[in-house]
Amino acid sequence: MKKISIIGVPMDLGQSRRGVDMGPSAIRYAGLVERLENLNYQIADLGDIAISRPDSKEEQNKKLRNLNQVAEASELLAKMVDQEKEKGHFPLVLGGDHSIAIGTLAGVAKHYDNLGVIWYDAHGDLNTDTTSPTGNIHGMPLAANLGLGDKHLTNVLGYAPKIKPENVVIIGARALDEPEKELIEEIGVRVYTMHEIDRMGMPKVMEEAIEFLKGRVDGVHLSLDLDGLDPSEAPGVGTPVLGGMTYRESHLAMEMLAEANFLVSAEFVEVNPILDNRNKTATLAVALVGSLFGEKLK
Repeated sequence: MKKISIIGVPMDLGQSRRGVDMGPSAIRYAGLVERLENLNYQIADLGDIAISRPDSKEEQNKKLRNLNQVAEASELLAKMVDQEKEKGHFPLVLGGDHSIAIGTLAGVAKHYDNLGVIWYDAHGDLNTDTTSPTGNIHGMPLAANLGLGDKHLTNVLGYAPKIKPENVVIIGARALDEPEKELIEEIGVRVYTMHEIDRMGMPKVMEEAIEFLKGRVDGVHLSLDLDGLDPSEAPGVGTPVLGGMTYRESHLAMEMLAEANFLVSAEFVEVNPILDNRNKTATLAVALVGSLFGEKLK
């Protein structure tokens, strides 16, 4: 029986809208543990890691907001994820904003020679302190894991890079900054934008992505940002972008990942209950987790 270790990261320091720190609680409240237990998994809910708050007198680096606290949380999370991987458990990390992926991937990637990543997101998260228009670190985690940006973010657990650009697939992008587009071209990250999803259909996109990764990696991490879905379906996110993936498309994507049987870790991020409608987004996140772990309609 697969053992799943749930780790909450109540982090809202990677962005500028309050409330996403309540995401892990909202996802648990929506019945996550019960859903997974019904699928016959053994669950260890390890609670939430402690997040330190910035001192109001602390001088802020406007290009890397809350850098010290994000880096500290990333180290803590990376160590916990690393420990769970050592035990052979599947880490399921709940956010919090997407900056937590810096810690998750640091803990996972050291266990693989060639870790693949599926980045299910409206955004590329490929900014650095030199390109970010906001200084918000939740727009930088994929870049940091590729070894790009400030050393406090790239060097978590003392090694960099965590992943290679040719092992990354972004799915659902529709809000890429110009420097991100240039970087994608330069380093060769595979991206399926909403244009491709609309033209090809989600089944074909997922078939291609799975086939592409299967031949080159020894495990795959899923980093799923709820803003990848359309805001009509997932309203409780900090940076909503119209024209996103549907509930059904996302369930299909998770079902196909379950069938591929190559995921070694996952995180669900950016659920913000303050911006939500009756915990709709957290409930959606739990339903997607169900599909990811093998729940079927029949």
